Amino acid sequence: MSISRRHAPADRPLAPTAPRRRPQLSAAAEGQELGGSANSSGPSVPSPRQAARVRPMRNWRPIAPAESHPLTDQTANARLQAYESAVKGAFDRIVPVLKRLSALQHEDGFVAEAQRHAEAELGFTLPESILEKAWVSQLDMRSLFAWCVFETYERVSETFFREDPLDCREGTPAAEAFNAFLLSSGFHLLDVTPCADGRLAHTISYALRLPFSSVRRRPHAGAMFDVEDTVDRWVKTEHLRYREGVPNQAYDPTRYLKVVVYHFSSIDPHHEGCAAHHSDDAAAAASGLSRLMDFQQAVENSFCCGASVDLLLIGLDTDTDAIRVHVPSSEGGTDLEHWLDAREVHAATLRMGAEAARVEIRSRVMAAAAATPDEGMVSLISRLVEHNISQIDYVRSYHGGAYADAGHAERFIGVGIGFKEIHLRNLTYFAHLDTVEEGAADLDVGVKIFTGLNVSRGLPVPVVVRFDYHGSVPGARQRALLQCRRTASAIEVRYAKLFDQGLLHTLLTLRDRDQHAPAETVGSSIQLEAQGGH
Repeated sequence: MSISRRHAPADRPLAPTAPRRRPQLSAAAEGQELGGSANSSGPSVPSPRQAARVRPMRNWRPIAPAESHPLTDQTANARLQAYESAVKGAFDRIVPVLKRLSALQHEDGFVAEAQRHAEAELGFTLPESILEKAWVSQLDMRSLFAWCVFETYERVSETFFREDPLDCREGTPAAEAFNAFLLSSGFHLLDVTPCADGRLAHTISYALRLPFSSVRRRPHAGAMFDVEDTVDRWVKTEHLRYREGVPNQAYDPTRYLKVVVYHFSSIDPHHEGCAAHHSDDAAAAASGLSRLMDFQQAVENSFCCGASVDLLLIGLDTDTDAIRVHVPSSEGGTDLEHWLDAREVHAATLRMGAEAARVEIRSRVMAAAAATPDEGMVSLISRLVEHNISQIDYVRSYHGGAYADAGHAERFIGVGIGFKEIHLRNLTYFAHLDTVEEGAADLDVGVKIFTGLNVSRGLPVPVVVRFDYHGSVPGARQRALLQCRRTASAIEVRYAKLFDQGLLHTLLTLRDRDQHAPAETVGSSIQLEAQGGH
């Protein structure tokens, strides 16, 4: 059986877009040459582990793509890999291009040559006000690097909303089918909180293979979501059911399902687990369950027992993307010491037919429950495990069984509220917050991570500040704009040493969540004398 007990650790290019004009927020300090020395502020962390340090887990070997599981969706895997390769490749081409420009900066015709390289490799031209100063002194690589990261992010956002590469926007067949399945399982809303760690940013669309438009996602460091804020969102959901019958009538016997996704590392459990819980997966699971129970108790204390919610705790192995599910009983009990391991389910059903495998998965879900389980919960967990089987094969086919970037390798920090378009592993570290003071702990973790990733190499920390708003609400955009500016100013004050050295840059963005449209850029810390650019 696949009921586990806690044990000792054993390219497709993006469509190019024309450069946009971006208003300036404040001046950034003059930068230094790419890869040069830099004084860092804040605690230092080790650089990301190299692929050579990744070692096989005990009693496990990668399975060749030819041995993929009968339930694996190979078409979806190929599409998701193409998207991952295109987006990450767009970011990862920045440094090689800038290194080339660094070697050419004092040559005749440098500006034209630099623009030729940038347009050919990155798909956009660079701000000439930065390039034209190269003959006077060293090229301002810090500003140029941040500018390229921000430009690439904007293009990724535009592509996401224009092309729907995940094919899961609201109203698509995939979204409608899952919404119907969720209701049939007894749940009218799925609210998921993964850890803010960038290695979990793909939890919804990759690890669990759920339509992003069908899930409410709010990442928090350590998956420690704000209970009061979640209660407020529960109230809004129930009010919508009472007033408009969306997604179903209030008298229908469905529940609000709150899910926490904590994480752990099967390869290096003592170092690459959740930093918020000191790489202790037992503590991560226990803390996640405690926060879930606090939310449930808060709702029941305020709205009586008839307003109960259901809870689900899931662990994610950031090395293989395999999940383990703590299957609750129908009474809501969760056993922290037992779970259903999707990797073991994959192995046990590998050579079964598809329908036989589904029957076996359901049987194992029921057997893994803390006590007699709810039928709807069994159906949902069985679906999640089946979806995760595709992701296990995805990692085995395209990443050799375990990710080479076992540690942090994020490309930028996302701060604020939003980022609906981010669904890729290790692309973004996300600090969900309304104010910097409120989210200081999460933001400090992100800056600490990028001190090792970027500052140690003389590169700045790119921070995209984002606040979504409802365009249907009068004055909402202006309030979001003010909040965006206040947040950026607070970041510059909190990390003044980095900012003054040009080792931290911000991009300010807004998005109308009532529209299926990309984020709008409204400011930046990068100062350009000429019009245009960030």
